[in-house]
Amino acid sequence: MQDENFSLFDRQVNVPIEDKILKVKDLTRMAKEILEQSFPSVIVEGEISNFKRHMPSGHLYFTLKDDEAQIRVVMWRSDAVRLKFGISDGMKVLVKGRVSLYEPRGDFQLYAANITPAGQGALQLAFEQLKKKLEEEGLFSEEHKKPIPVFPRRIGVVTSLEGAAVRDIISIINRRFPAVELVIYPVKVQGEGAAEEIARAIDDFNRGPIVDVLIVGRGGGSLEDLWAFNEEIVARSIFNSNVPVISAVGHQVDFTIADFVADVRAATPSAAAELVVPDRSEFLEGLQTSIGKMSKAVERATDQLTLELDKLMHHYALRQPVSLVEQKLQFVDDLSRRVQTSAEHFLDSNDQKIKSIHSHLNALSPNGILRRGYAFVESSGEVVTSVMKVEIGQSASIHLHDGILDTQITGKHEQKH
Repeated sequence: MQDENFSLFDRQVNVPIEDKILKVKDLTRMAKEILEQSFPSVIVEGEISNFKRHMPSGHLYFTLKDDEAQIRVVMWRSDAVRLKFGISDGMKVLVKGRVSLYEPRGDFQLYAANITPAGQGALQLAFEQLKKKLEEEGLFSEEHKKPIPVFPRRIGVVTSLEGAAVRDIISIINRRFPAVELVIYPVKVQGEGAAEEIARAIDDFNRGPIVDVLIVGRGGGSLEDLWAFNEEIVARSIFNSNVPVISAVGHQVDFTIADFVADVRAATPSAAAELVVPDRSEFLEGLQTSIGKMSKAVERATDQLTLELDKLMHHYALRQPVSLVEQKLQFVDDLSRRVQTSAEHFLDSNDQKIKSIHSHLNALSPNGILRRGYAFVESSGEVVTSVMKVEIGQSASIHLHDGILDTQITGKHEQKH
């Protein structure tokens, strides 16, 4: 910055700048130097627009604006990778950086070293962004939750060896159900590289050694302390785990992304230890109660069967079995005689009916009629039913019951009605 009563001089020829003809590059370079010297570090508040991430470089480019002005902003990849949240248009932010000028275009620009949300913490914003993204992908859905085994034989624990969490887990599980085997996988639970170690531990447990359930967590702390459990890499490892995962991060009021993805969320590491195994004393007490109930049920069933057996032992059939068989044999003989008598009566009755029907049929038969003195006349192979059907001199046969008379028609007399 220059005093208004002091003119710029060309450093090479020591003449006032207003008296020298400049090239464009000279002017932009001079303006760049003045800006960088005058504004080495500033914090500017504004709204992001025209956001772009250049690929493959990873540099960020956007415009920072307010109601009256705007400025171009550049953030190099080396600074952008440290951001804990995603940049998008419309976001109000505080940009810390230096002011300079991009000489090829003469653009006045702000080079960002750090960006924080205006009015909201960067970590909290990153938490909300990742939570929304994973929820939309279905990573929190109940249909993906795996059941926790009631009696696990081997439990994997992913946590730090330095905190109280691992001691609490070991102590509680040994007290509640000492028969179970614990496999501890020590990891960093905060700081750089912690999320990668946690995710690797979960993946390793899914390759072996074989465990029935995993506890993943740590003791309480600030949002920054717990941040490893809010990283996407940890969330996806939990979601992809074939082994059921219990998330046990912080205190009861603390919620992390891992809690939403895990099959079960425990409020604390201690709560996870109590949840993952039954209490041996309570289990044994319940077992004794069940055994007592089963014994009483068996006793009642035995008493009932004994009564039924006693009734059978005193039953007449068992006391006089031969007599019972003899009675049944006699009953069979009686039944046989009754059947035979009924059959004979049925046959006699039907024989009389048959004889009556036979006599009636004989009386109605042609031979029966002929026996009573009737006859029929046949001529030319046909039965004569009328005097009009024969002629004088025509041969005829008279059929009687005991033979046939051959004759010749010598006359016809019609019956007068």
